[in-house]
Amino acid sequence: MGESNQTSRLTWEGCSVLLDINDGERLVFARLSPAATLKIGKKNFSLQPIVGCPFGSSFRVDNGKDGPYLSRVVPSEEEGGNNVQEEENVTGEELRDNRALVDNNTAQSLTGEDIDEMRRQGATGEQIVEALIANSTTFENKTSFSQEKYRLRKQKKYAPKVLVRRPFVRSICDAYFRKYPARIGCLRSDSLALLLSMANVTAHSDVLVVDMVGGIVTGAVAERLGGTGYVCNMHLGVTPHSLEIVRIFNFNNDTCKRIVRCCLNDLCPGQNGSHVQNENMASDSGNQLDVTEEDVSLEENKTSVDTSNKTGKRDPTTCKAIKAGEVASEELIDSWKEKGFSSLIIAAPEQDVWGILQKLLPHLSYSASFAIYHQYLQPLAECMHNLQSEKLAIGLQISEPWLREYQVLPSRTHPHMQMSAFGGYILSGTKICTSESGAQ
Repeated sequence: MGESNQTSRLTWEGCSVLLDINDGERLVFARLSPAATLKIGKKNFSLQPIVGCPFGSSFRVDNGKDGPYLSRVVPSEEEGGNNVQEEENVTGEELRDNRALVDNNTAQSLTGEDIDEMRRQGATGEQIVEALIANSTTFENKTSFSQEKYRLRKQKKYAPKVLVRRPFVRSICDAYFRKYPARIGCLRSDSLALLLSMANVTAHSDVLVVDMVGGIVTGAVAERLGGTGYVCNMHLGVTPHSLEIVRIFNFNNDTCKRIVRCCLNDLCPGQNGSHVQNENMASDSGNQLDVTEEDVSLEENKTSVDTSNKTGKRDPTTCKAIKAGEVASEELIDSWKEKGFSSLIIAAPEQDVWGILQKLLPHLSYSASFAIYHQYLQPLAECMHNLQSEKLAIGLQISEPWLREYQVLPSRTHPHMQMSAFGGYILSGTKICTSESGAQ
């Protein structure tokens, strides 16, 4: 496919994918190329079989003549019927417990040498799992819940599964928030959705964004605009902020043209300070992603996409990401000077919120909405007080998003044992025209 298409149902060479290993045990971002590989356990697997498959396809590790490889799993109707029958059996099963079971490492009669011999004979991971169950003396005495946990635990080790997911804003935000929340300012997916709603981001909008959280907000705005309007990533200093996360979205050329950069000095000469430049450089250096991390592998701006490559080597045949965030043209800047922006979003956890808002609020059109995210309440409270005192906005409110995820399974529906209790705070409001601003 010559041009990446965000709405395409099939993967193509050069696109970004989110690989979900063993139902969320590991989340790995990768760009598909002939040299791209994925490390599972101690072995590397080529990602070439994923090219051309629909998003949402499942793969498993199979043994071939040249060694293990990723094989696509096609779900059948029989498997779905068996799952329904198993759920009915679970609900009608008599209550049992595991109080008589003793974990003394003698229940399994299959040794490691036996498993290696099965692998040499070409046994699949599912066959090894079934052999482990058959040779376990305590499996039949366990409850159905314990049996399912045992099976899943062995499948993750001997028959790992890989799910190819499309990198949308929610999946990207969840992957970062799960492992590296500080790199996106502890911005949770529901907080990001509320941030876009509070800022009234709609089609054909011109949105001014101060994104110091790796580009996740810029990418989310561009995804919601759908190739209409413009996203202007504003930087107060000379050095622009990092937009590395935007390159994971698989935006096409039309959408990338709608993502532009602009310096505050271009909109209003004389407001650019040298002290802000140093802060921006420090913030960008903290947002650089490391592809050598163990659980979540994320690509750098100009790296190849071998997510398990710890030597930093580049392959000349690797497909490069589409560039986004070019400098805004003079015609666009002149239009924004005349009409103003229709929305403003600020996500700068390490900066002075009120200082940034003072510089950018005059560039909004009247009745335009703005939303500010911060992981702490006090900076937003001070900003809200200043806006009320100077009568610059109406409809001011500070929101604290709250999200709880539930496990819904037969006879065991309950909130997840480990969940986030904090999603930051959002200050939102609407700019108004005052007599003083009108005189200016």
